[in-house]
Amino acid sequence: MSTLPATDTRQDMRLVPAALACWLAALGGLLLGWWTAVAAGLASAVLAGLVLWRARGRPRLLGVAAALLVLGLVAAGPVAWRIRDAQRDDLRAASADGLPASMRVVVAERPKPVRSAGYADQQAGARSVVLTAEVRTASVDGRPVTSSGRVLLLAPVAHWGSLLPGQDVTATGLLMPPRGSDLTAAVLSVRGPPGEPGPAPWWQRTAAGLRAGLHDLCQVLPDEPAGLLPGLVLGDTSGLSPRVEQEFVTAGLTHLTAVSGGNLAVACGAVLLLLRLLRLGPRLSAVAAGACLAGFLVLVGPEPSVLRAGVMAGVALLALALGRRGSALPALAFAVCVLVVTDPAMATDFGFALSVFATAGLVLIAPRWAAALARRGVPPGFAEGLAIPAAAFLVTAPVLAGMAGSVSLVSVLTNVLAAPVVAPATVLGVLATVIGAWWPGAGKLLVHLADPEARWLITVARHGARAPGAVVAWPGGWTGGLLAAAVLGVLVLAARHRRVRLVMAVLVVGVLLVFVPVRVFAPAWPPRDWAMVECDVGQGDAVVLATAEPGRAVVVDTGPEPGPVDECLHRLAVDRIPLLVLSHLHADHIGGLASVFDGRAVGGIAVGPGRAPEWAWRQVAEEARQQGVPLVELNPGERLAWAGLSLDVLGPRYVPARSAGQQDGTTINNSSVVLRAQTPAGRVLLTGDVELAAQADLLADIGNLKAEVLKVPHHGSRYSLPSFLAAVAPRVALVSVGAGNTYGHPSKSTMDTLAALGALVTRTDLDGDTAVVGDPAGPTVARRGEPRGPPKR
Repeated sequence: MSTLPATDTRQDMRLVPAALACWLAALGGLLLGWWTAVAAGLASAVLAGLVLWRARGRPRLLGVAAALLVLGLVAAGPVAWRIRDAQRDDLRAASADGLPASMRVVVAERPKPVRSAGYADQQAGARSVVLTAEVRTASVDGRPVTSSGRVLLLAPVAHWGSLLPGQDVTATGLLMPPRGSDLTAAVLSVRGPPGEPGPAPWWQRTAAGLRAGLHDLCQVLPDEPAGLLPGLVLGDTSGLSPRVEQEFVTAGLTHLTAVSGGNLAVACGAVLLLLRLLRLGPRLSAVAAGACLAGFLVLVGPEPSVLRAGVMAGVALLALALGRRGSALPALAFAVCVLVVTDPAMATDFGFALSVFATAGLVLIAPRWAAALARRGVPPGFAEGLAIPAAAFLVTAPVLAGMAGSVSLVSVLTNVLAAPVVAPATVLGVLATVIGAWWPGAGKLLVHLADPEARWLITVARHGARAPGAVVAWPGGWTGGLLAAAVLGVLVLAARHRRVRLVMAVLVVGVLLVFVPVRVFAPAWPPRDWAMVECDVGQGDAVVLATAEPGRAVVVDTGPEPGPVDECLHRLAVDRIPLLVLSHLHADHIGGLASVFDGRAVGGIAVGPGRAPEWAWRQVAEEARQQGVPLVELNPGERLAWAGLSLDVLGPRYVPARSAGQQDGTTINNSSVVLRAQTPAGRVLLTGDVELAAQADLLADIGNLKAEVLKVPHHGSRYSLPSFLAAVAPRVALVSVGAGNTYGHPSKSTMDTLAALGALVTRTDLDGDTAVVGDPAGPTVARRGEPRGPPKR
């Protein structure tokens, strides 16, 4: 179904200045102070007055000036006043002191899971959720406080994850100052369950039942498609694996799992198409599509991008019902005005900005590009398929660059490849959600029909994320966004001239001829005869030890999440793993366990005597059971050998009894399996996360710890004995650490000690994947040089 006009690309621009003025006034008020909104609104009103004075007899200018005048006065009045109330809220003032507080609130949005890269993730998804709520009554440190503002609740997922919008609850915890510039008065860190929860509205309960029903229906699919389909249909990514989530981000497909105008267009468009086939009138069609729109908005929840798309679609449907040909751009401008006036906080919401910019690009740019391609002989369907993702990339790249500090260079191609299956998957998912509630058999059939589409999207994202140079680092924040906008603006203006286009084409071809053969056809990675590779998996560990047989390697630890270790093994062409060793059971060492099995034969999983934390042990045991591989225990004194590689188990020397109860992080770290590997590059000491006590045990019991290569304990933390490092006396010291981590790793004192010992120190946050290669003169190091970015907060 064609969505872009092939000839007439003109749009009614009269509401656009008013929408921009209102948005900029709210943005300035939130970032700089409420008085900025007043000044910007009054300036818009004055400008509108001047236009009205000079626009006699010109109806279009009169319409522009009238809208600008009204919105300028609204921005200077109600919008500025609401921002002022939020910035002067008593809760905001009290939050700076970190005092205990209790408040009665109404939940405004569905709880969102909080993912982190520390030890607390990977358990069964997130352990905390964030809820937006409106305050009804509040007390701080036992004293009543007057507030009618908005708060964020950071709460345990076990008790708060099932709350629904519209429910009244009592929340008790510690106040924290809000982050960012919005209308949030405070953040409340909650530890206990919600108090006296009230009933949710019936429509929210119905929507929750439908969402849960789709999750249940998706259980007939493999894990990755089962987690993706609810994201495509409802924007519910709670079941999406971290690996797929990261691949969608890298490949520029993350917008597919964020419900926006595209989902509404598909759902309402399917209804309109069906009613058109039945030859029903435009008014009845508009009413039916409006009912579909309202139901879909309730089903997915009141997200900013969804509300923007809903208001815009409502305006378009109203025009259809009245028999008038609607225009997408006035509908978008009207949606921006209504939503920013209703909730000024949307002015600083990145998701809202992405949604508006993407829609504006599709309305203003894509039709012109599609028409230009069609005039050059490209079939209309293919022209639109190329123009839509290119236009979306052009207008959203500055926002994405500022948000993520990177730019995806493969997003246009991946979106072109993904586009044909998005609409079928969405329609099938919506039908499964609705029909499956009362006819589960039909719902499961529809889910099975959507399975190939979901698998195709995962395949596109996976290969796109693996493409050489898929993501280019870029300055983050406002500076990076403005810089990206400036660069794109210059390129677009320059491309309007034929000679400049020719020069740009020659440069692109030259770059492709130089870099693609080097990176793809004759890759420099991995180095020839590598003996060991420290994979860059972020804030975690993953080590690969080569055997004499190509494609066969022993893996020690799997990093904090699926994906990075799989990509590292893919680059090394490892498809057989005789043994996968987990040094200990912290999440940053076992989080990528499942992805190691992706397309590889694994002989067994080896662990030490430790069984803490208990949830992690259950997860590892269950994974071994599902994969049908043995789970074995390593103990000091054991030796394992393969062609070209041998492992001696040196530790742990002491492990607390399994009946000792809850063990802290240090105890678990000191229970790490310690291995000494004999490789063509010399002896390699793999230390897990052993800290002071375990290092002292190794010094006392083993004595001779000398090794040419040291995997530095615990990501280079300060808990390393100088005497232990001196006893190893490594020539090469490898530190596996995540960029921008919050633990202070690696410690300067540890790095200084290693440098004083004459070791060559490498860090995965700076060097990326790091290989050790054997050489008659001693081990040498090769760096891949593409470190992973900072972990998600």
